[in-house]
Amino acid sequence: MRNIGIIAHIDAGKTTTTERILFYTGKSHRIGEVDDGQATMDWMEQEQNRGITITSAATTCFWKDHQINIIDTPGHVDFTAEVERSLRVLDAAIGVFCAVGGVEPQSETVWHQSDTYEIPRIAYINKMDRIGADFHAVRAEIEEKLGARTAVIELPIGSESEFEGVIDLVRMEEIRWDAESGGAIMERSPIDGSRLDEASAWREKLLDTLSERSDEITALYLDSKEIPESLINSAIRAQTLDRSIVPVLCGASLKNIGVQPLLDAVVDYLPSPAEVPAIVGVDPKTDERVSVPVDPEGSPIGLVFKIQADREAGSLTYVRMYSGTIKKNTAVFNIDKRKRERVNRILRMHSNRYEQLDSLSAGDIGVIIGFKQSQTGDTVGSEGHQVVLEPMHFPIPVISVAIEPRTLSDRDKLKEVLELLKLEDPTFSVKDDEETGQLVISGMGELHLDVLVTRITSDFKVAAQIGKPQVTYRESITKRVTHTERYHRVLAGKENTAEIALSVFPRERGSGNSFENKVDRSVLPEPLAAAVERGVKGGFSSGIVYGYPAFDVGVALVDAVYNQTTSTELAFEAAASIGFDNACRKAGPVLLEPVMHVDVMTPKEFIGEVINHLTSRGGVILSLESRPTVEHLRAETPLAQMFGYSTALRSMTQGRGTFAMEFSHFKQKEGGL
Repeated sequence: MRNIGIIAHIDAGKTTTTERILFYTGKSHRIGEVDDGQATMDWMEQEQNRGITITSAATTCFWKDHQINIIDTPGHVDFTAEVERSLRVLDAAIGVFCAVGGVEPQSETVWHQSDTYEIPRIAYINKMDRIGADFHAVRAEIEEKLGARTAVIELPIGSESEFEGVIDLVRMEEIRWDAESGGAIMERSPIDGSRLDEASAWREKLLDTLSERSDEITALYLDSKEIPESLINSAIRAQTLDRSIVPVLCGASLKNIGVQPLLDAVVDYLPSPAEVPAIVGVDPKTDERVSVPVDPEGSPIGLVFKIQADREAGSLTYVRMYSGTIKKNTAVFNIDKRKRERVNRILRMHSNRYEQLDSLSAGDIGVIIGFKQSQTGDTVGSEGHQVVLEPMHFPIPVISVAIEPRTLSDRDKLKEVLELLKLEDPTFSVKDDEETGQLVISGMGELHLDVLVTRITSDFKVAAQIGKPQVTYRESITKRVTHTERYHRVLAGKENTAEIALSVFPRERGSGNSFENKVDRSVLPEPLAAAVERGVKGGFSSGIVYGYPAFDVGVALVDAVYNQTTSTELAFEAAASIGFDNACRKAGPVLLEPVMHVDVMTPKEFIGEVINHLTSRGGVILSLESRPTVEHLRAETPLAQMFGYSTALRSMTQGRGTFAMEFSHFKQKEGGL
């Protein structure tokens, strides 16, 4: 079995490559194209209309007696959470690179996400048939920008319109594909004399790279003996698994060239679930770290990595099993929620179609129907053997819009739909603004919110109106202050008193909020200390001056006065909430605004105008890199200045400029709101 993801920048050809894989493995009977909206993996109506991948679609196919579970991930930066949660449960990945664009901004993001999860990868340089395709320039860029050690195992025969096949450096053969059979028939032939010198030189480089970590290859190499194909393959496999090399292949998926050797490389060089390091969890009772070996006979342990709402079936819960087996019509235990969940059905997904399964075992990925409480990141297993797997971490939403139902009768329905979408997407949040009475939804970017709003109106048929996008600011403090708060109220004839001293102080930017209780239990009983913590944490979300969430604020409870007859939990929680607010107002409150990392790709002739325009929007230029066809500009710009930038960039560059934008950090906003 192989669990792999296909990761890349937008438009590198991930979905097109996946469609070919499904066709050649016999999973689909015709090749679906992204350009005409027929791709199997882009099954959502919006994906077909926009020509982009929005949700990571899962499918399973079989190649040479191996089961390959594939997740095709989005390339657009607004859907980075889909990539993050897919990489969390995968064992390996194929990085797809455009032979013209090379290592583009989002390629770097997803590659570094893979580094975080220590995932072995193969690089596939696609679109070798396009004008400007340059295999060797892209390979050099992968080494330079991604810090990867490449091992070239295929060379292209020709490029651009002359691209006709590949040279296999392991078997030292040329491979060409038959166009009439849609690339299903491959023809192998000896290497042509005109290409033999180049092929031999690159094979020497491959053996040289492998010999650094393989004594067997070194010995044969020094004795000038023939190195068997099986030994080369096992060395490539071993070094791919320990992530010391990245095998590089090439092709043109749209022209049906290069896909079958890519499938061979998945089977030959990427790990099975049993070959990846055992995942580590935590015992919830003792907080000790526990290693979870891949064993179908062990106690069941699985991770919920995605929830998808289905009109007919209800919630589709995507689960990756790490140990044991879950059977249908049984109950499992959600360890995070401490609730039992019913497994009504188990499905193996093929994009938006499925087949029924009786059970799901260690190493496999499937969908469970019947779960009511589970959310993304929850661990499911048995009540007797509890292990909590590390939850997933998602970026915070930075852009908000107000949403209102057209009619009052639609309000409840809209709230239901928003709750469903919130379950599905951890980077989407909803809150009721108490001051304006509006529903405010937040997401990762303009495209992200546009897609969600279209789903609300088209898929769920809720008529809603949308306000203009607003920036989600944060509030913080600049100095340390200790404040004493006394609370005294008579409620329902009963006296409620509390007195506490809170110390508030700024924390390092990006480190989050914290609360610490420095008062001994003999001074303040545990239930009342817990009430203070609740009050302070409630204060974090309700803000200081403007009502935006507090950020990077540390709070310590340093003193308390407790009266046995009149002190109540209610009084201490209220005192904490009011005290936090008053203390922060004395501590030099400031407004923080989100700053975005912006990557712009533009033809050379427009670069001056693009730089001037970005700096006029408050942008700081970080770097400028010249490529053969475009200039790559990196900058940091306040999000508030970036609304409508795509339209401005298109008009400046005659529609040829593109940009990607992702959240970088919060910084103090000058001059308040």
